[in-house]
Amino acid sequence: MTHSYFIPRKRFGQHFLHDPNVIRHIVDVIAPAKNQHIVEIGPGLGALTKHVLPIVQCLEAIELDRDVIPELQTACKDLGKLTIHQADALRFDFAQLTKKKADLRLIGNLPYNISTPLIFHLIKYAALIKDMHFMLQKEVVERMAAEPGDDAYGRLSIMVQYYCQVHYLFTVKPGAFKPPPKVDSAIVALLPYGELPYKAHDEILFADIVREAFNHRRKVLRNSLRPFIDNDLWPKLSVSPEQRAEELSVQDYVNITNTLRA
Repeated sequence: MTHSYFIPRKRFGQHFLHDPNVIRHIVDVIAPAKNQHIVEIGPGLGALTKHVLPIVQCLEAIELDRDVIPELQTACKDLGKLTIHQADALRFDFAQLTKKKADLRLIGNLPYNISTPLIFHLIKYAALIKDMHFMLQKEVVERMAAEPGDDAYGRLSIMVQYYCQVHYLFTVKPGAFKPPPKVDSAIVALLPYGELPYKAHDEILFADIVREAFNHRRKVLRNSLRPFIDNDLWPKLSVSPEQRAEELSVQDYVNITNTLRA
């Protein structure tokens, strides 16, 4: 099986990157260096791997599609030590790769059909991750980077920004892929905080409050957060019960959580 005859599979959300200028630009922003612990999610046919592996010498990859793995191994032969984990990244335990804080550098062209749940999975391991550089659907990157009041601002924005700095780097057009997706893509850099700027004393409660608020985003907070906040508690909070979910910052949601816990 050769690259030219490998048929991308819809069920894996495969769109193989092939534009050399885009690949070069991505490698430049990742800025890999020798001996860094880089893990590529969904390497596919190795478009990025072939450029990063010779620099770092050792690279780990997580690939779900068994049939693409021989292609990847052939493409990267003699470029360095490539360790492939045949696994679903959504269920993969990234803690098995390292015990060091801020050790992992994650990269990848993520399948768009699982990108949001995968990001939620990865932020569980934020303490182990130095940075993440991903290709995602442009709309998803816009949601991650959105500010309060933006149309794209939502649960994903808050949960990612709680753990990470978010940098929208650049847009990638469909023609950079085979087959071309029906939407624009974008490169995002996620940099987990060494120390959280706003720390929720109960992160499960924090996540529950954010979820509930945005499940009813058309309602004012007095109604959407009724399961959590009694009317007599509102005067103690720094936000108005007449505001809506998309008007509150990460800090506001942390303050609500910590007031409830106190």
